[in-house]
Amino acid sequence: MKKCKRQDPLKIQGRFKGYSKEELMRNLPRHNKFRPSLLRKLDDIPDVVLRNSGNILAKKFNQMMKEVSLEAYRAKQFTRTEINDRGVLYGIVLLKHDVIDIVLKYFHQHWPQCIICLYNEHDLKTSMINEKGIIKQNNLSLKETVGLVSKDRAIMPFFQDIQFSGEEIFETLYKTQYIEERDNPKYFKQMIPDYCYNLPGMKKGIEHRFIPRNKKLDEFL
Repeated sequence: MKKCKRQDPLKIQGRFKGYSKEELMRNLPRHNKFRPSLLRKLDDIPDVVLRNSGNILAKKFNQMMKEVSLEAYRAKQFTRTEINDRGVLYGIVLLKHDVIDIVLKYFHQHWPQCIICLYNEHDLKTSMINEKGIIKQNNLSLKETVGLVSKDRAIMPFFQDIQFSGEEIFETLYKTQYIEERDNPKYFKQMIPDYCYNLPGMKKGIEHRFIPRNKKLDEFL
């Protein structure tokens, strides 16, 4: 009778749940609470333990990675931007982790012909990426930065024809999709969680006018 080989209880089958050691070493330094000593501790933990949050340190590392990834994702999804007639796209973010380059590259992929300027309310710096993908940073305000990079650029007819605010864009979007009789508070909160309203572009955003509320039965009658 053949004996079954006993597998490592920490080894998972199929898709890994956590992050590899290489991913952690590359991206943990982005976290605002990162310390160089963490990498020395990381090097002593087997990859399979890291992937499965198999000990306290592994859980901590994976949680830090999730916080970094989530902040970058929120910035991509909820940053409100505007564009001027010189092809300069600009907006305000609130990033405590070092992910501004990830967010800039995201917008650069969608608007490769533009200069992207993002002002970070956390460190009070403006970062920008040009058409060639080169990233620079300064201590100027967003308005000053946009003015400086715009003055030497010619007016671009395409962008001259789409001069409207980010608020107008989203108001049109919500009005075309919003049906009062089909309010779905649970789904709305999944798409725009409450904490997102603390982000710069959402603090006074028009979303507040469209937040669904639970209705009473007699409101439908």
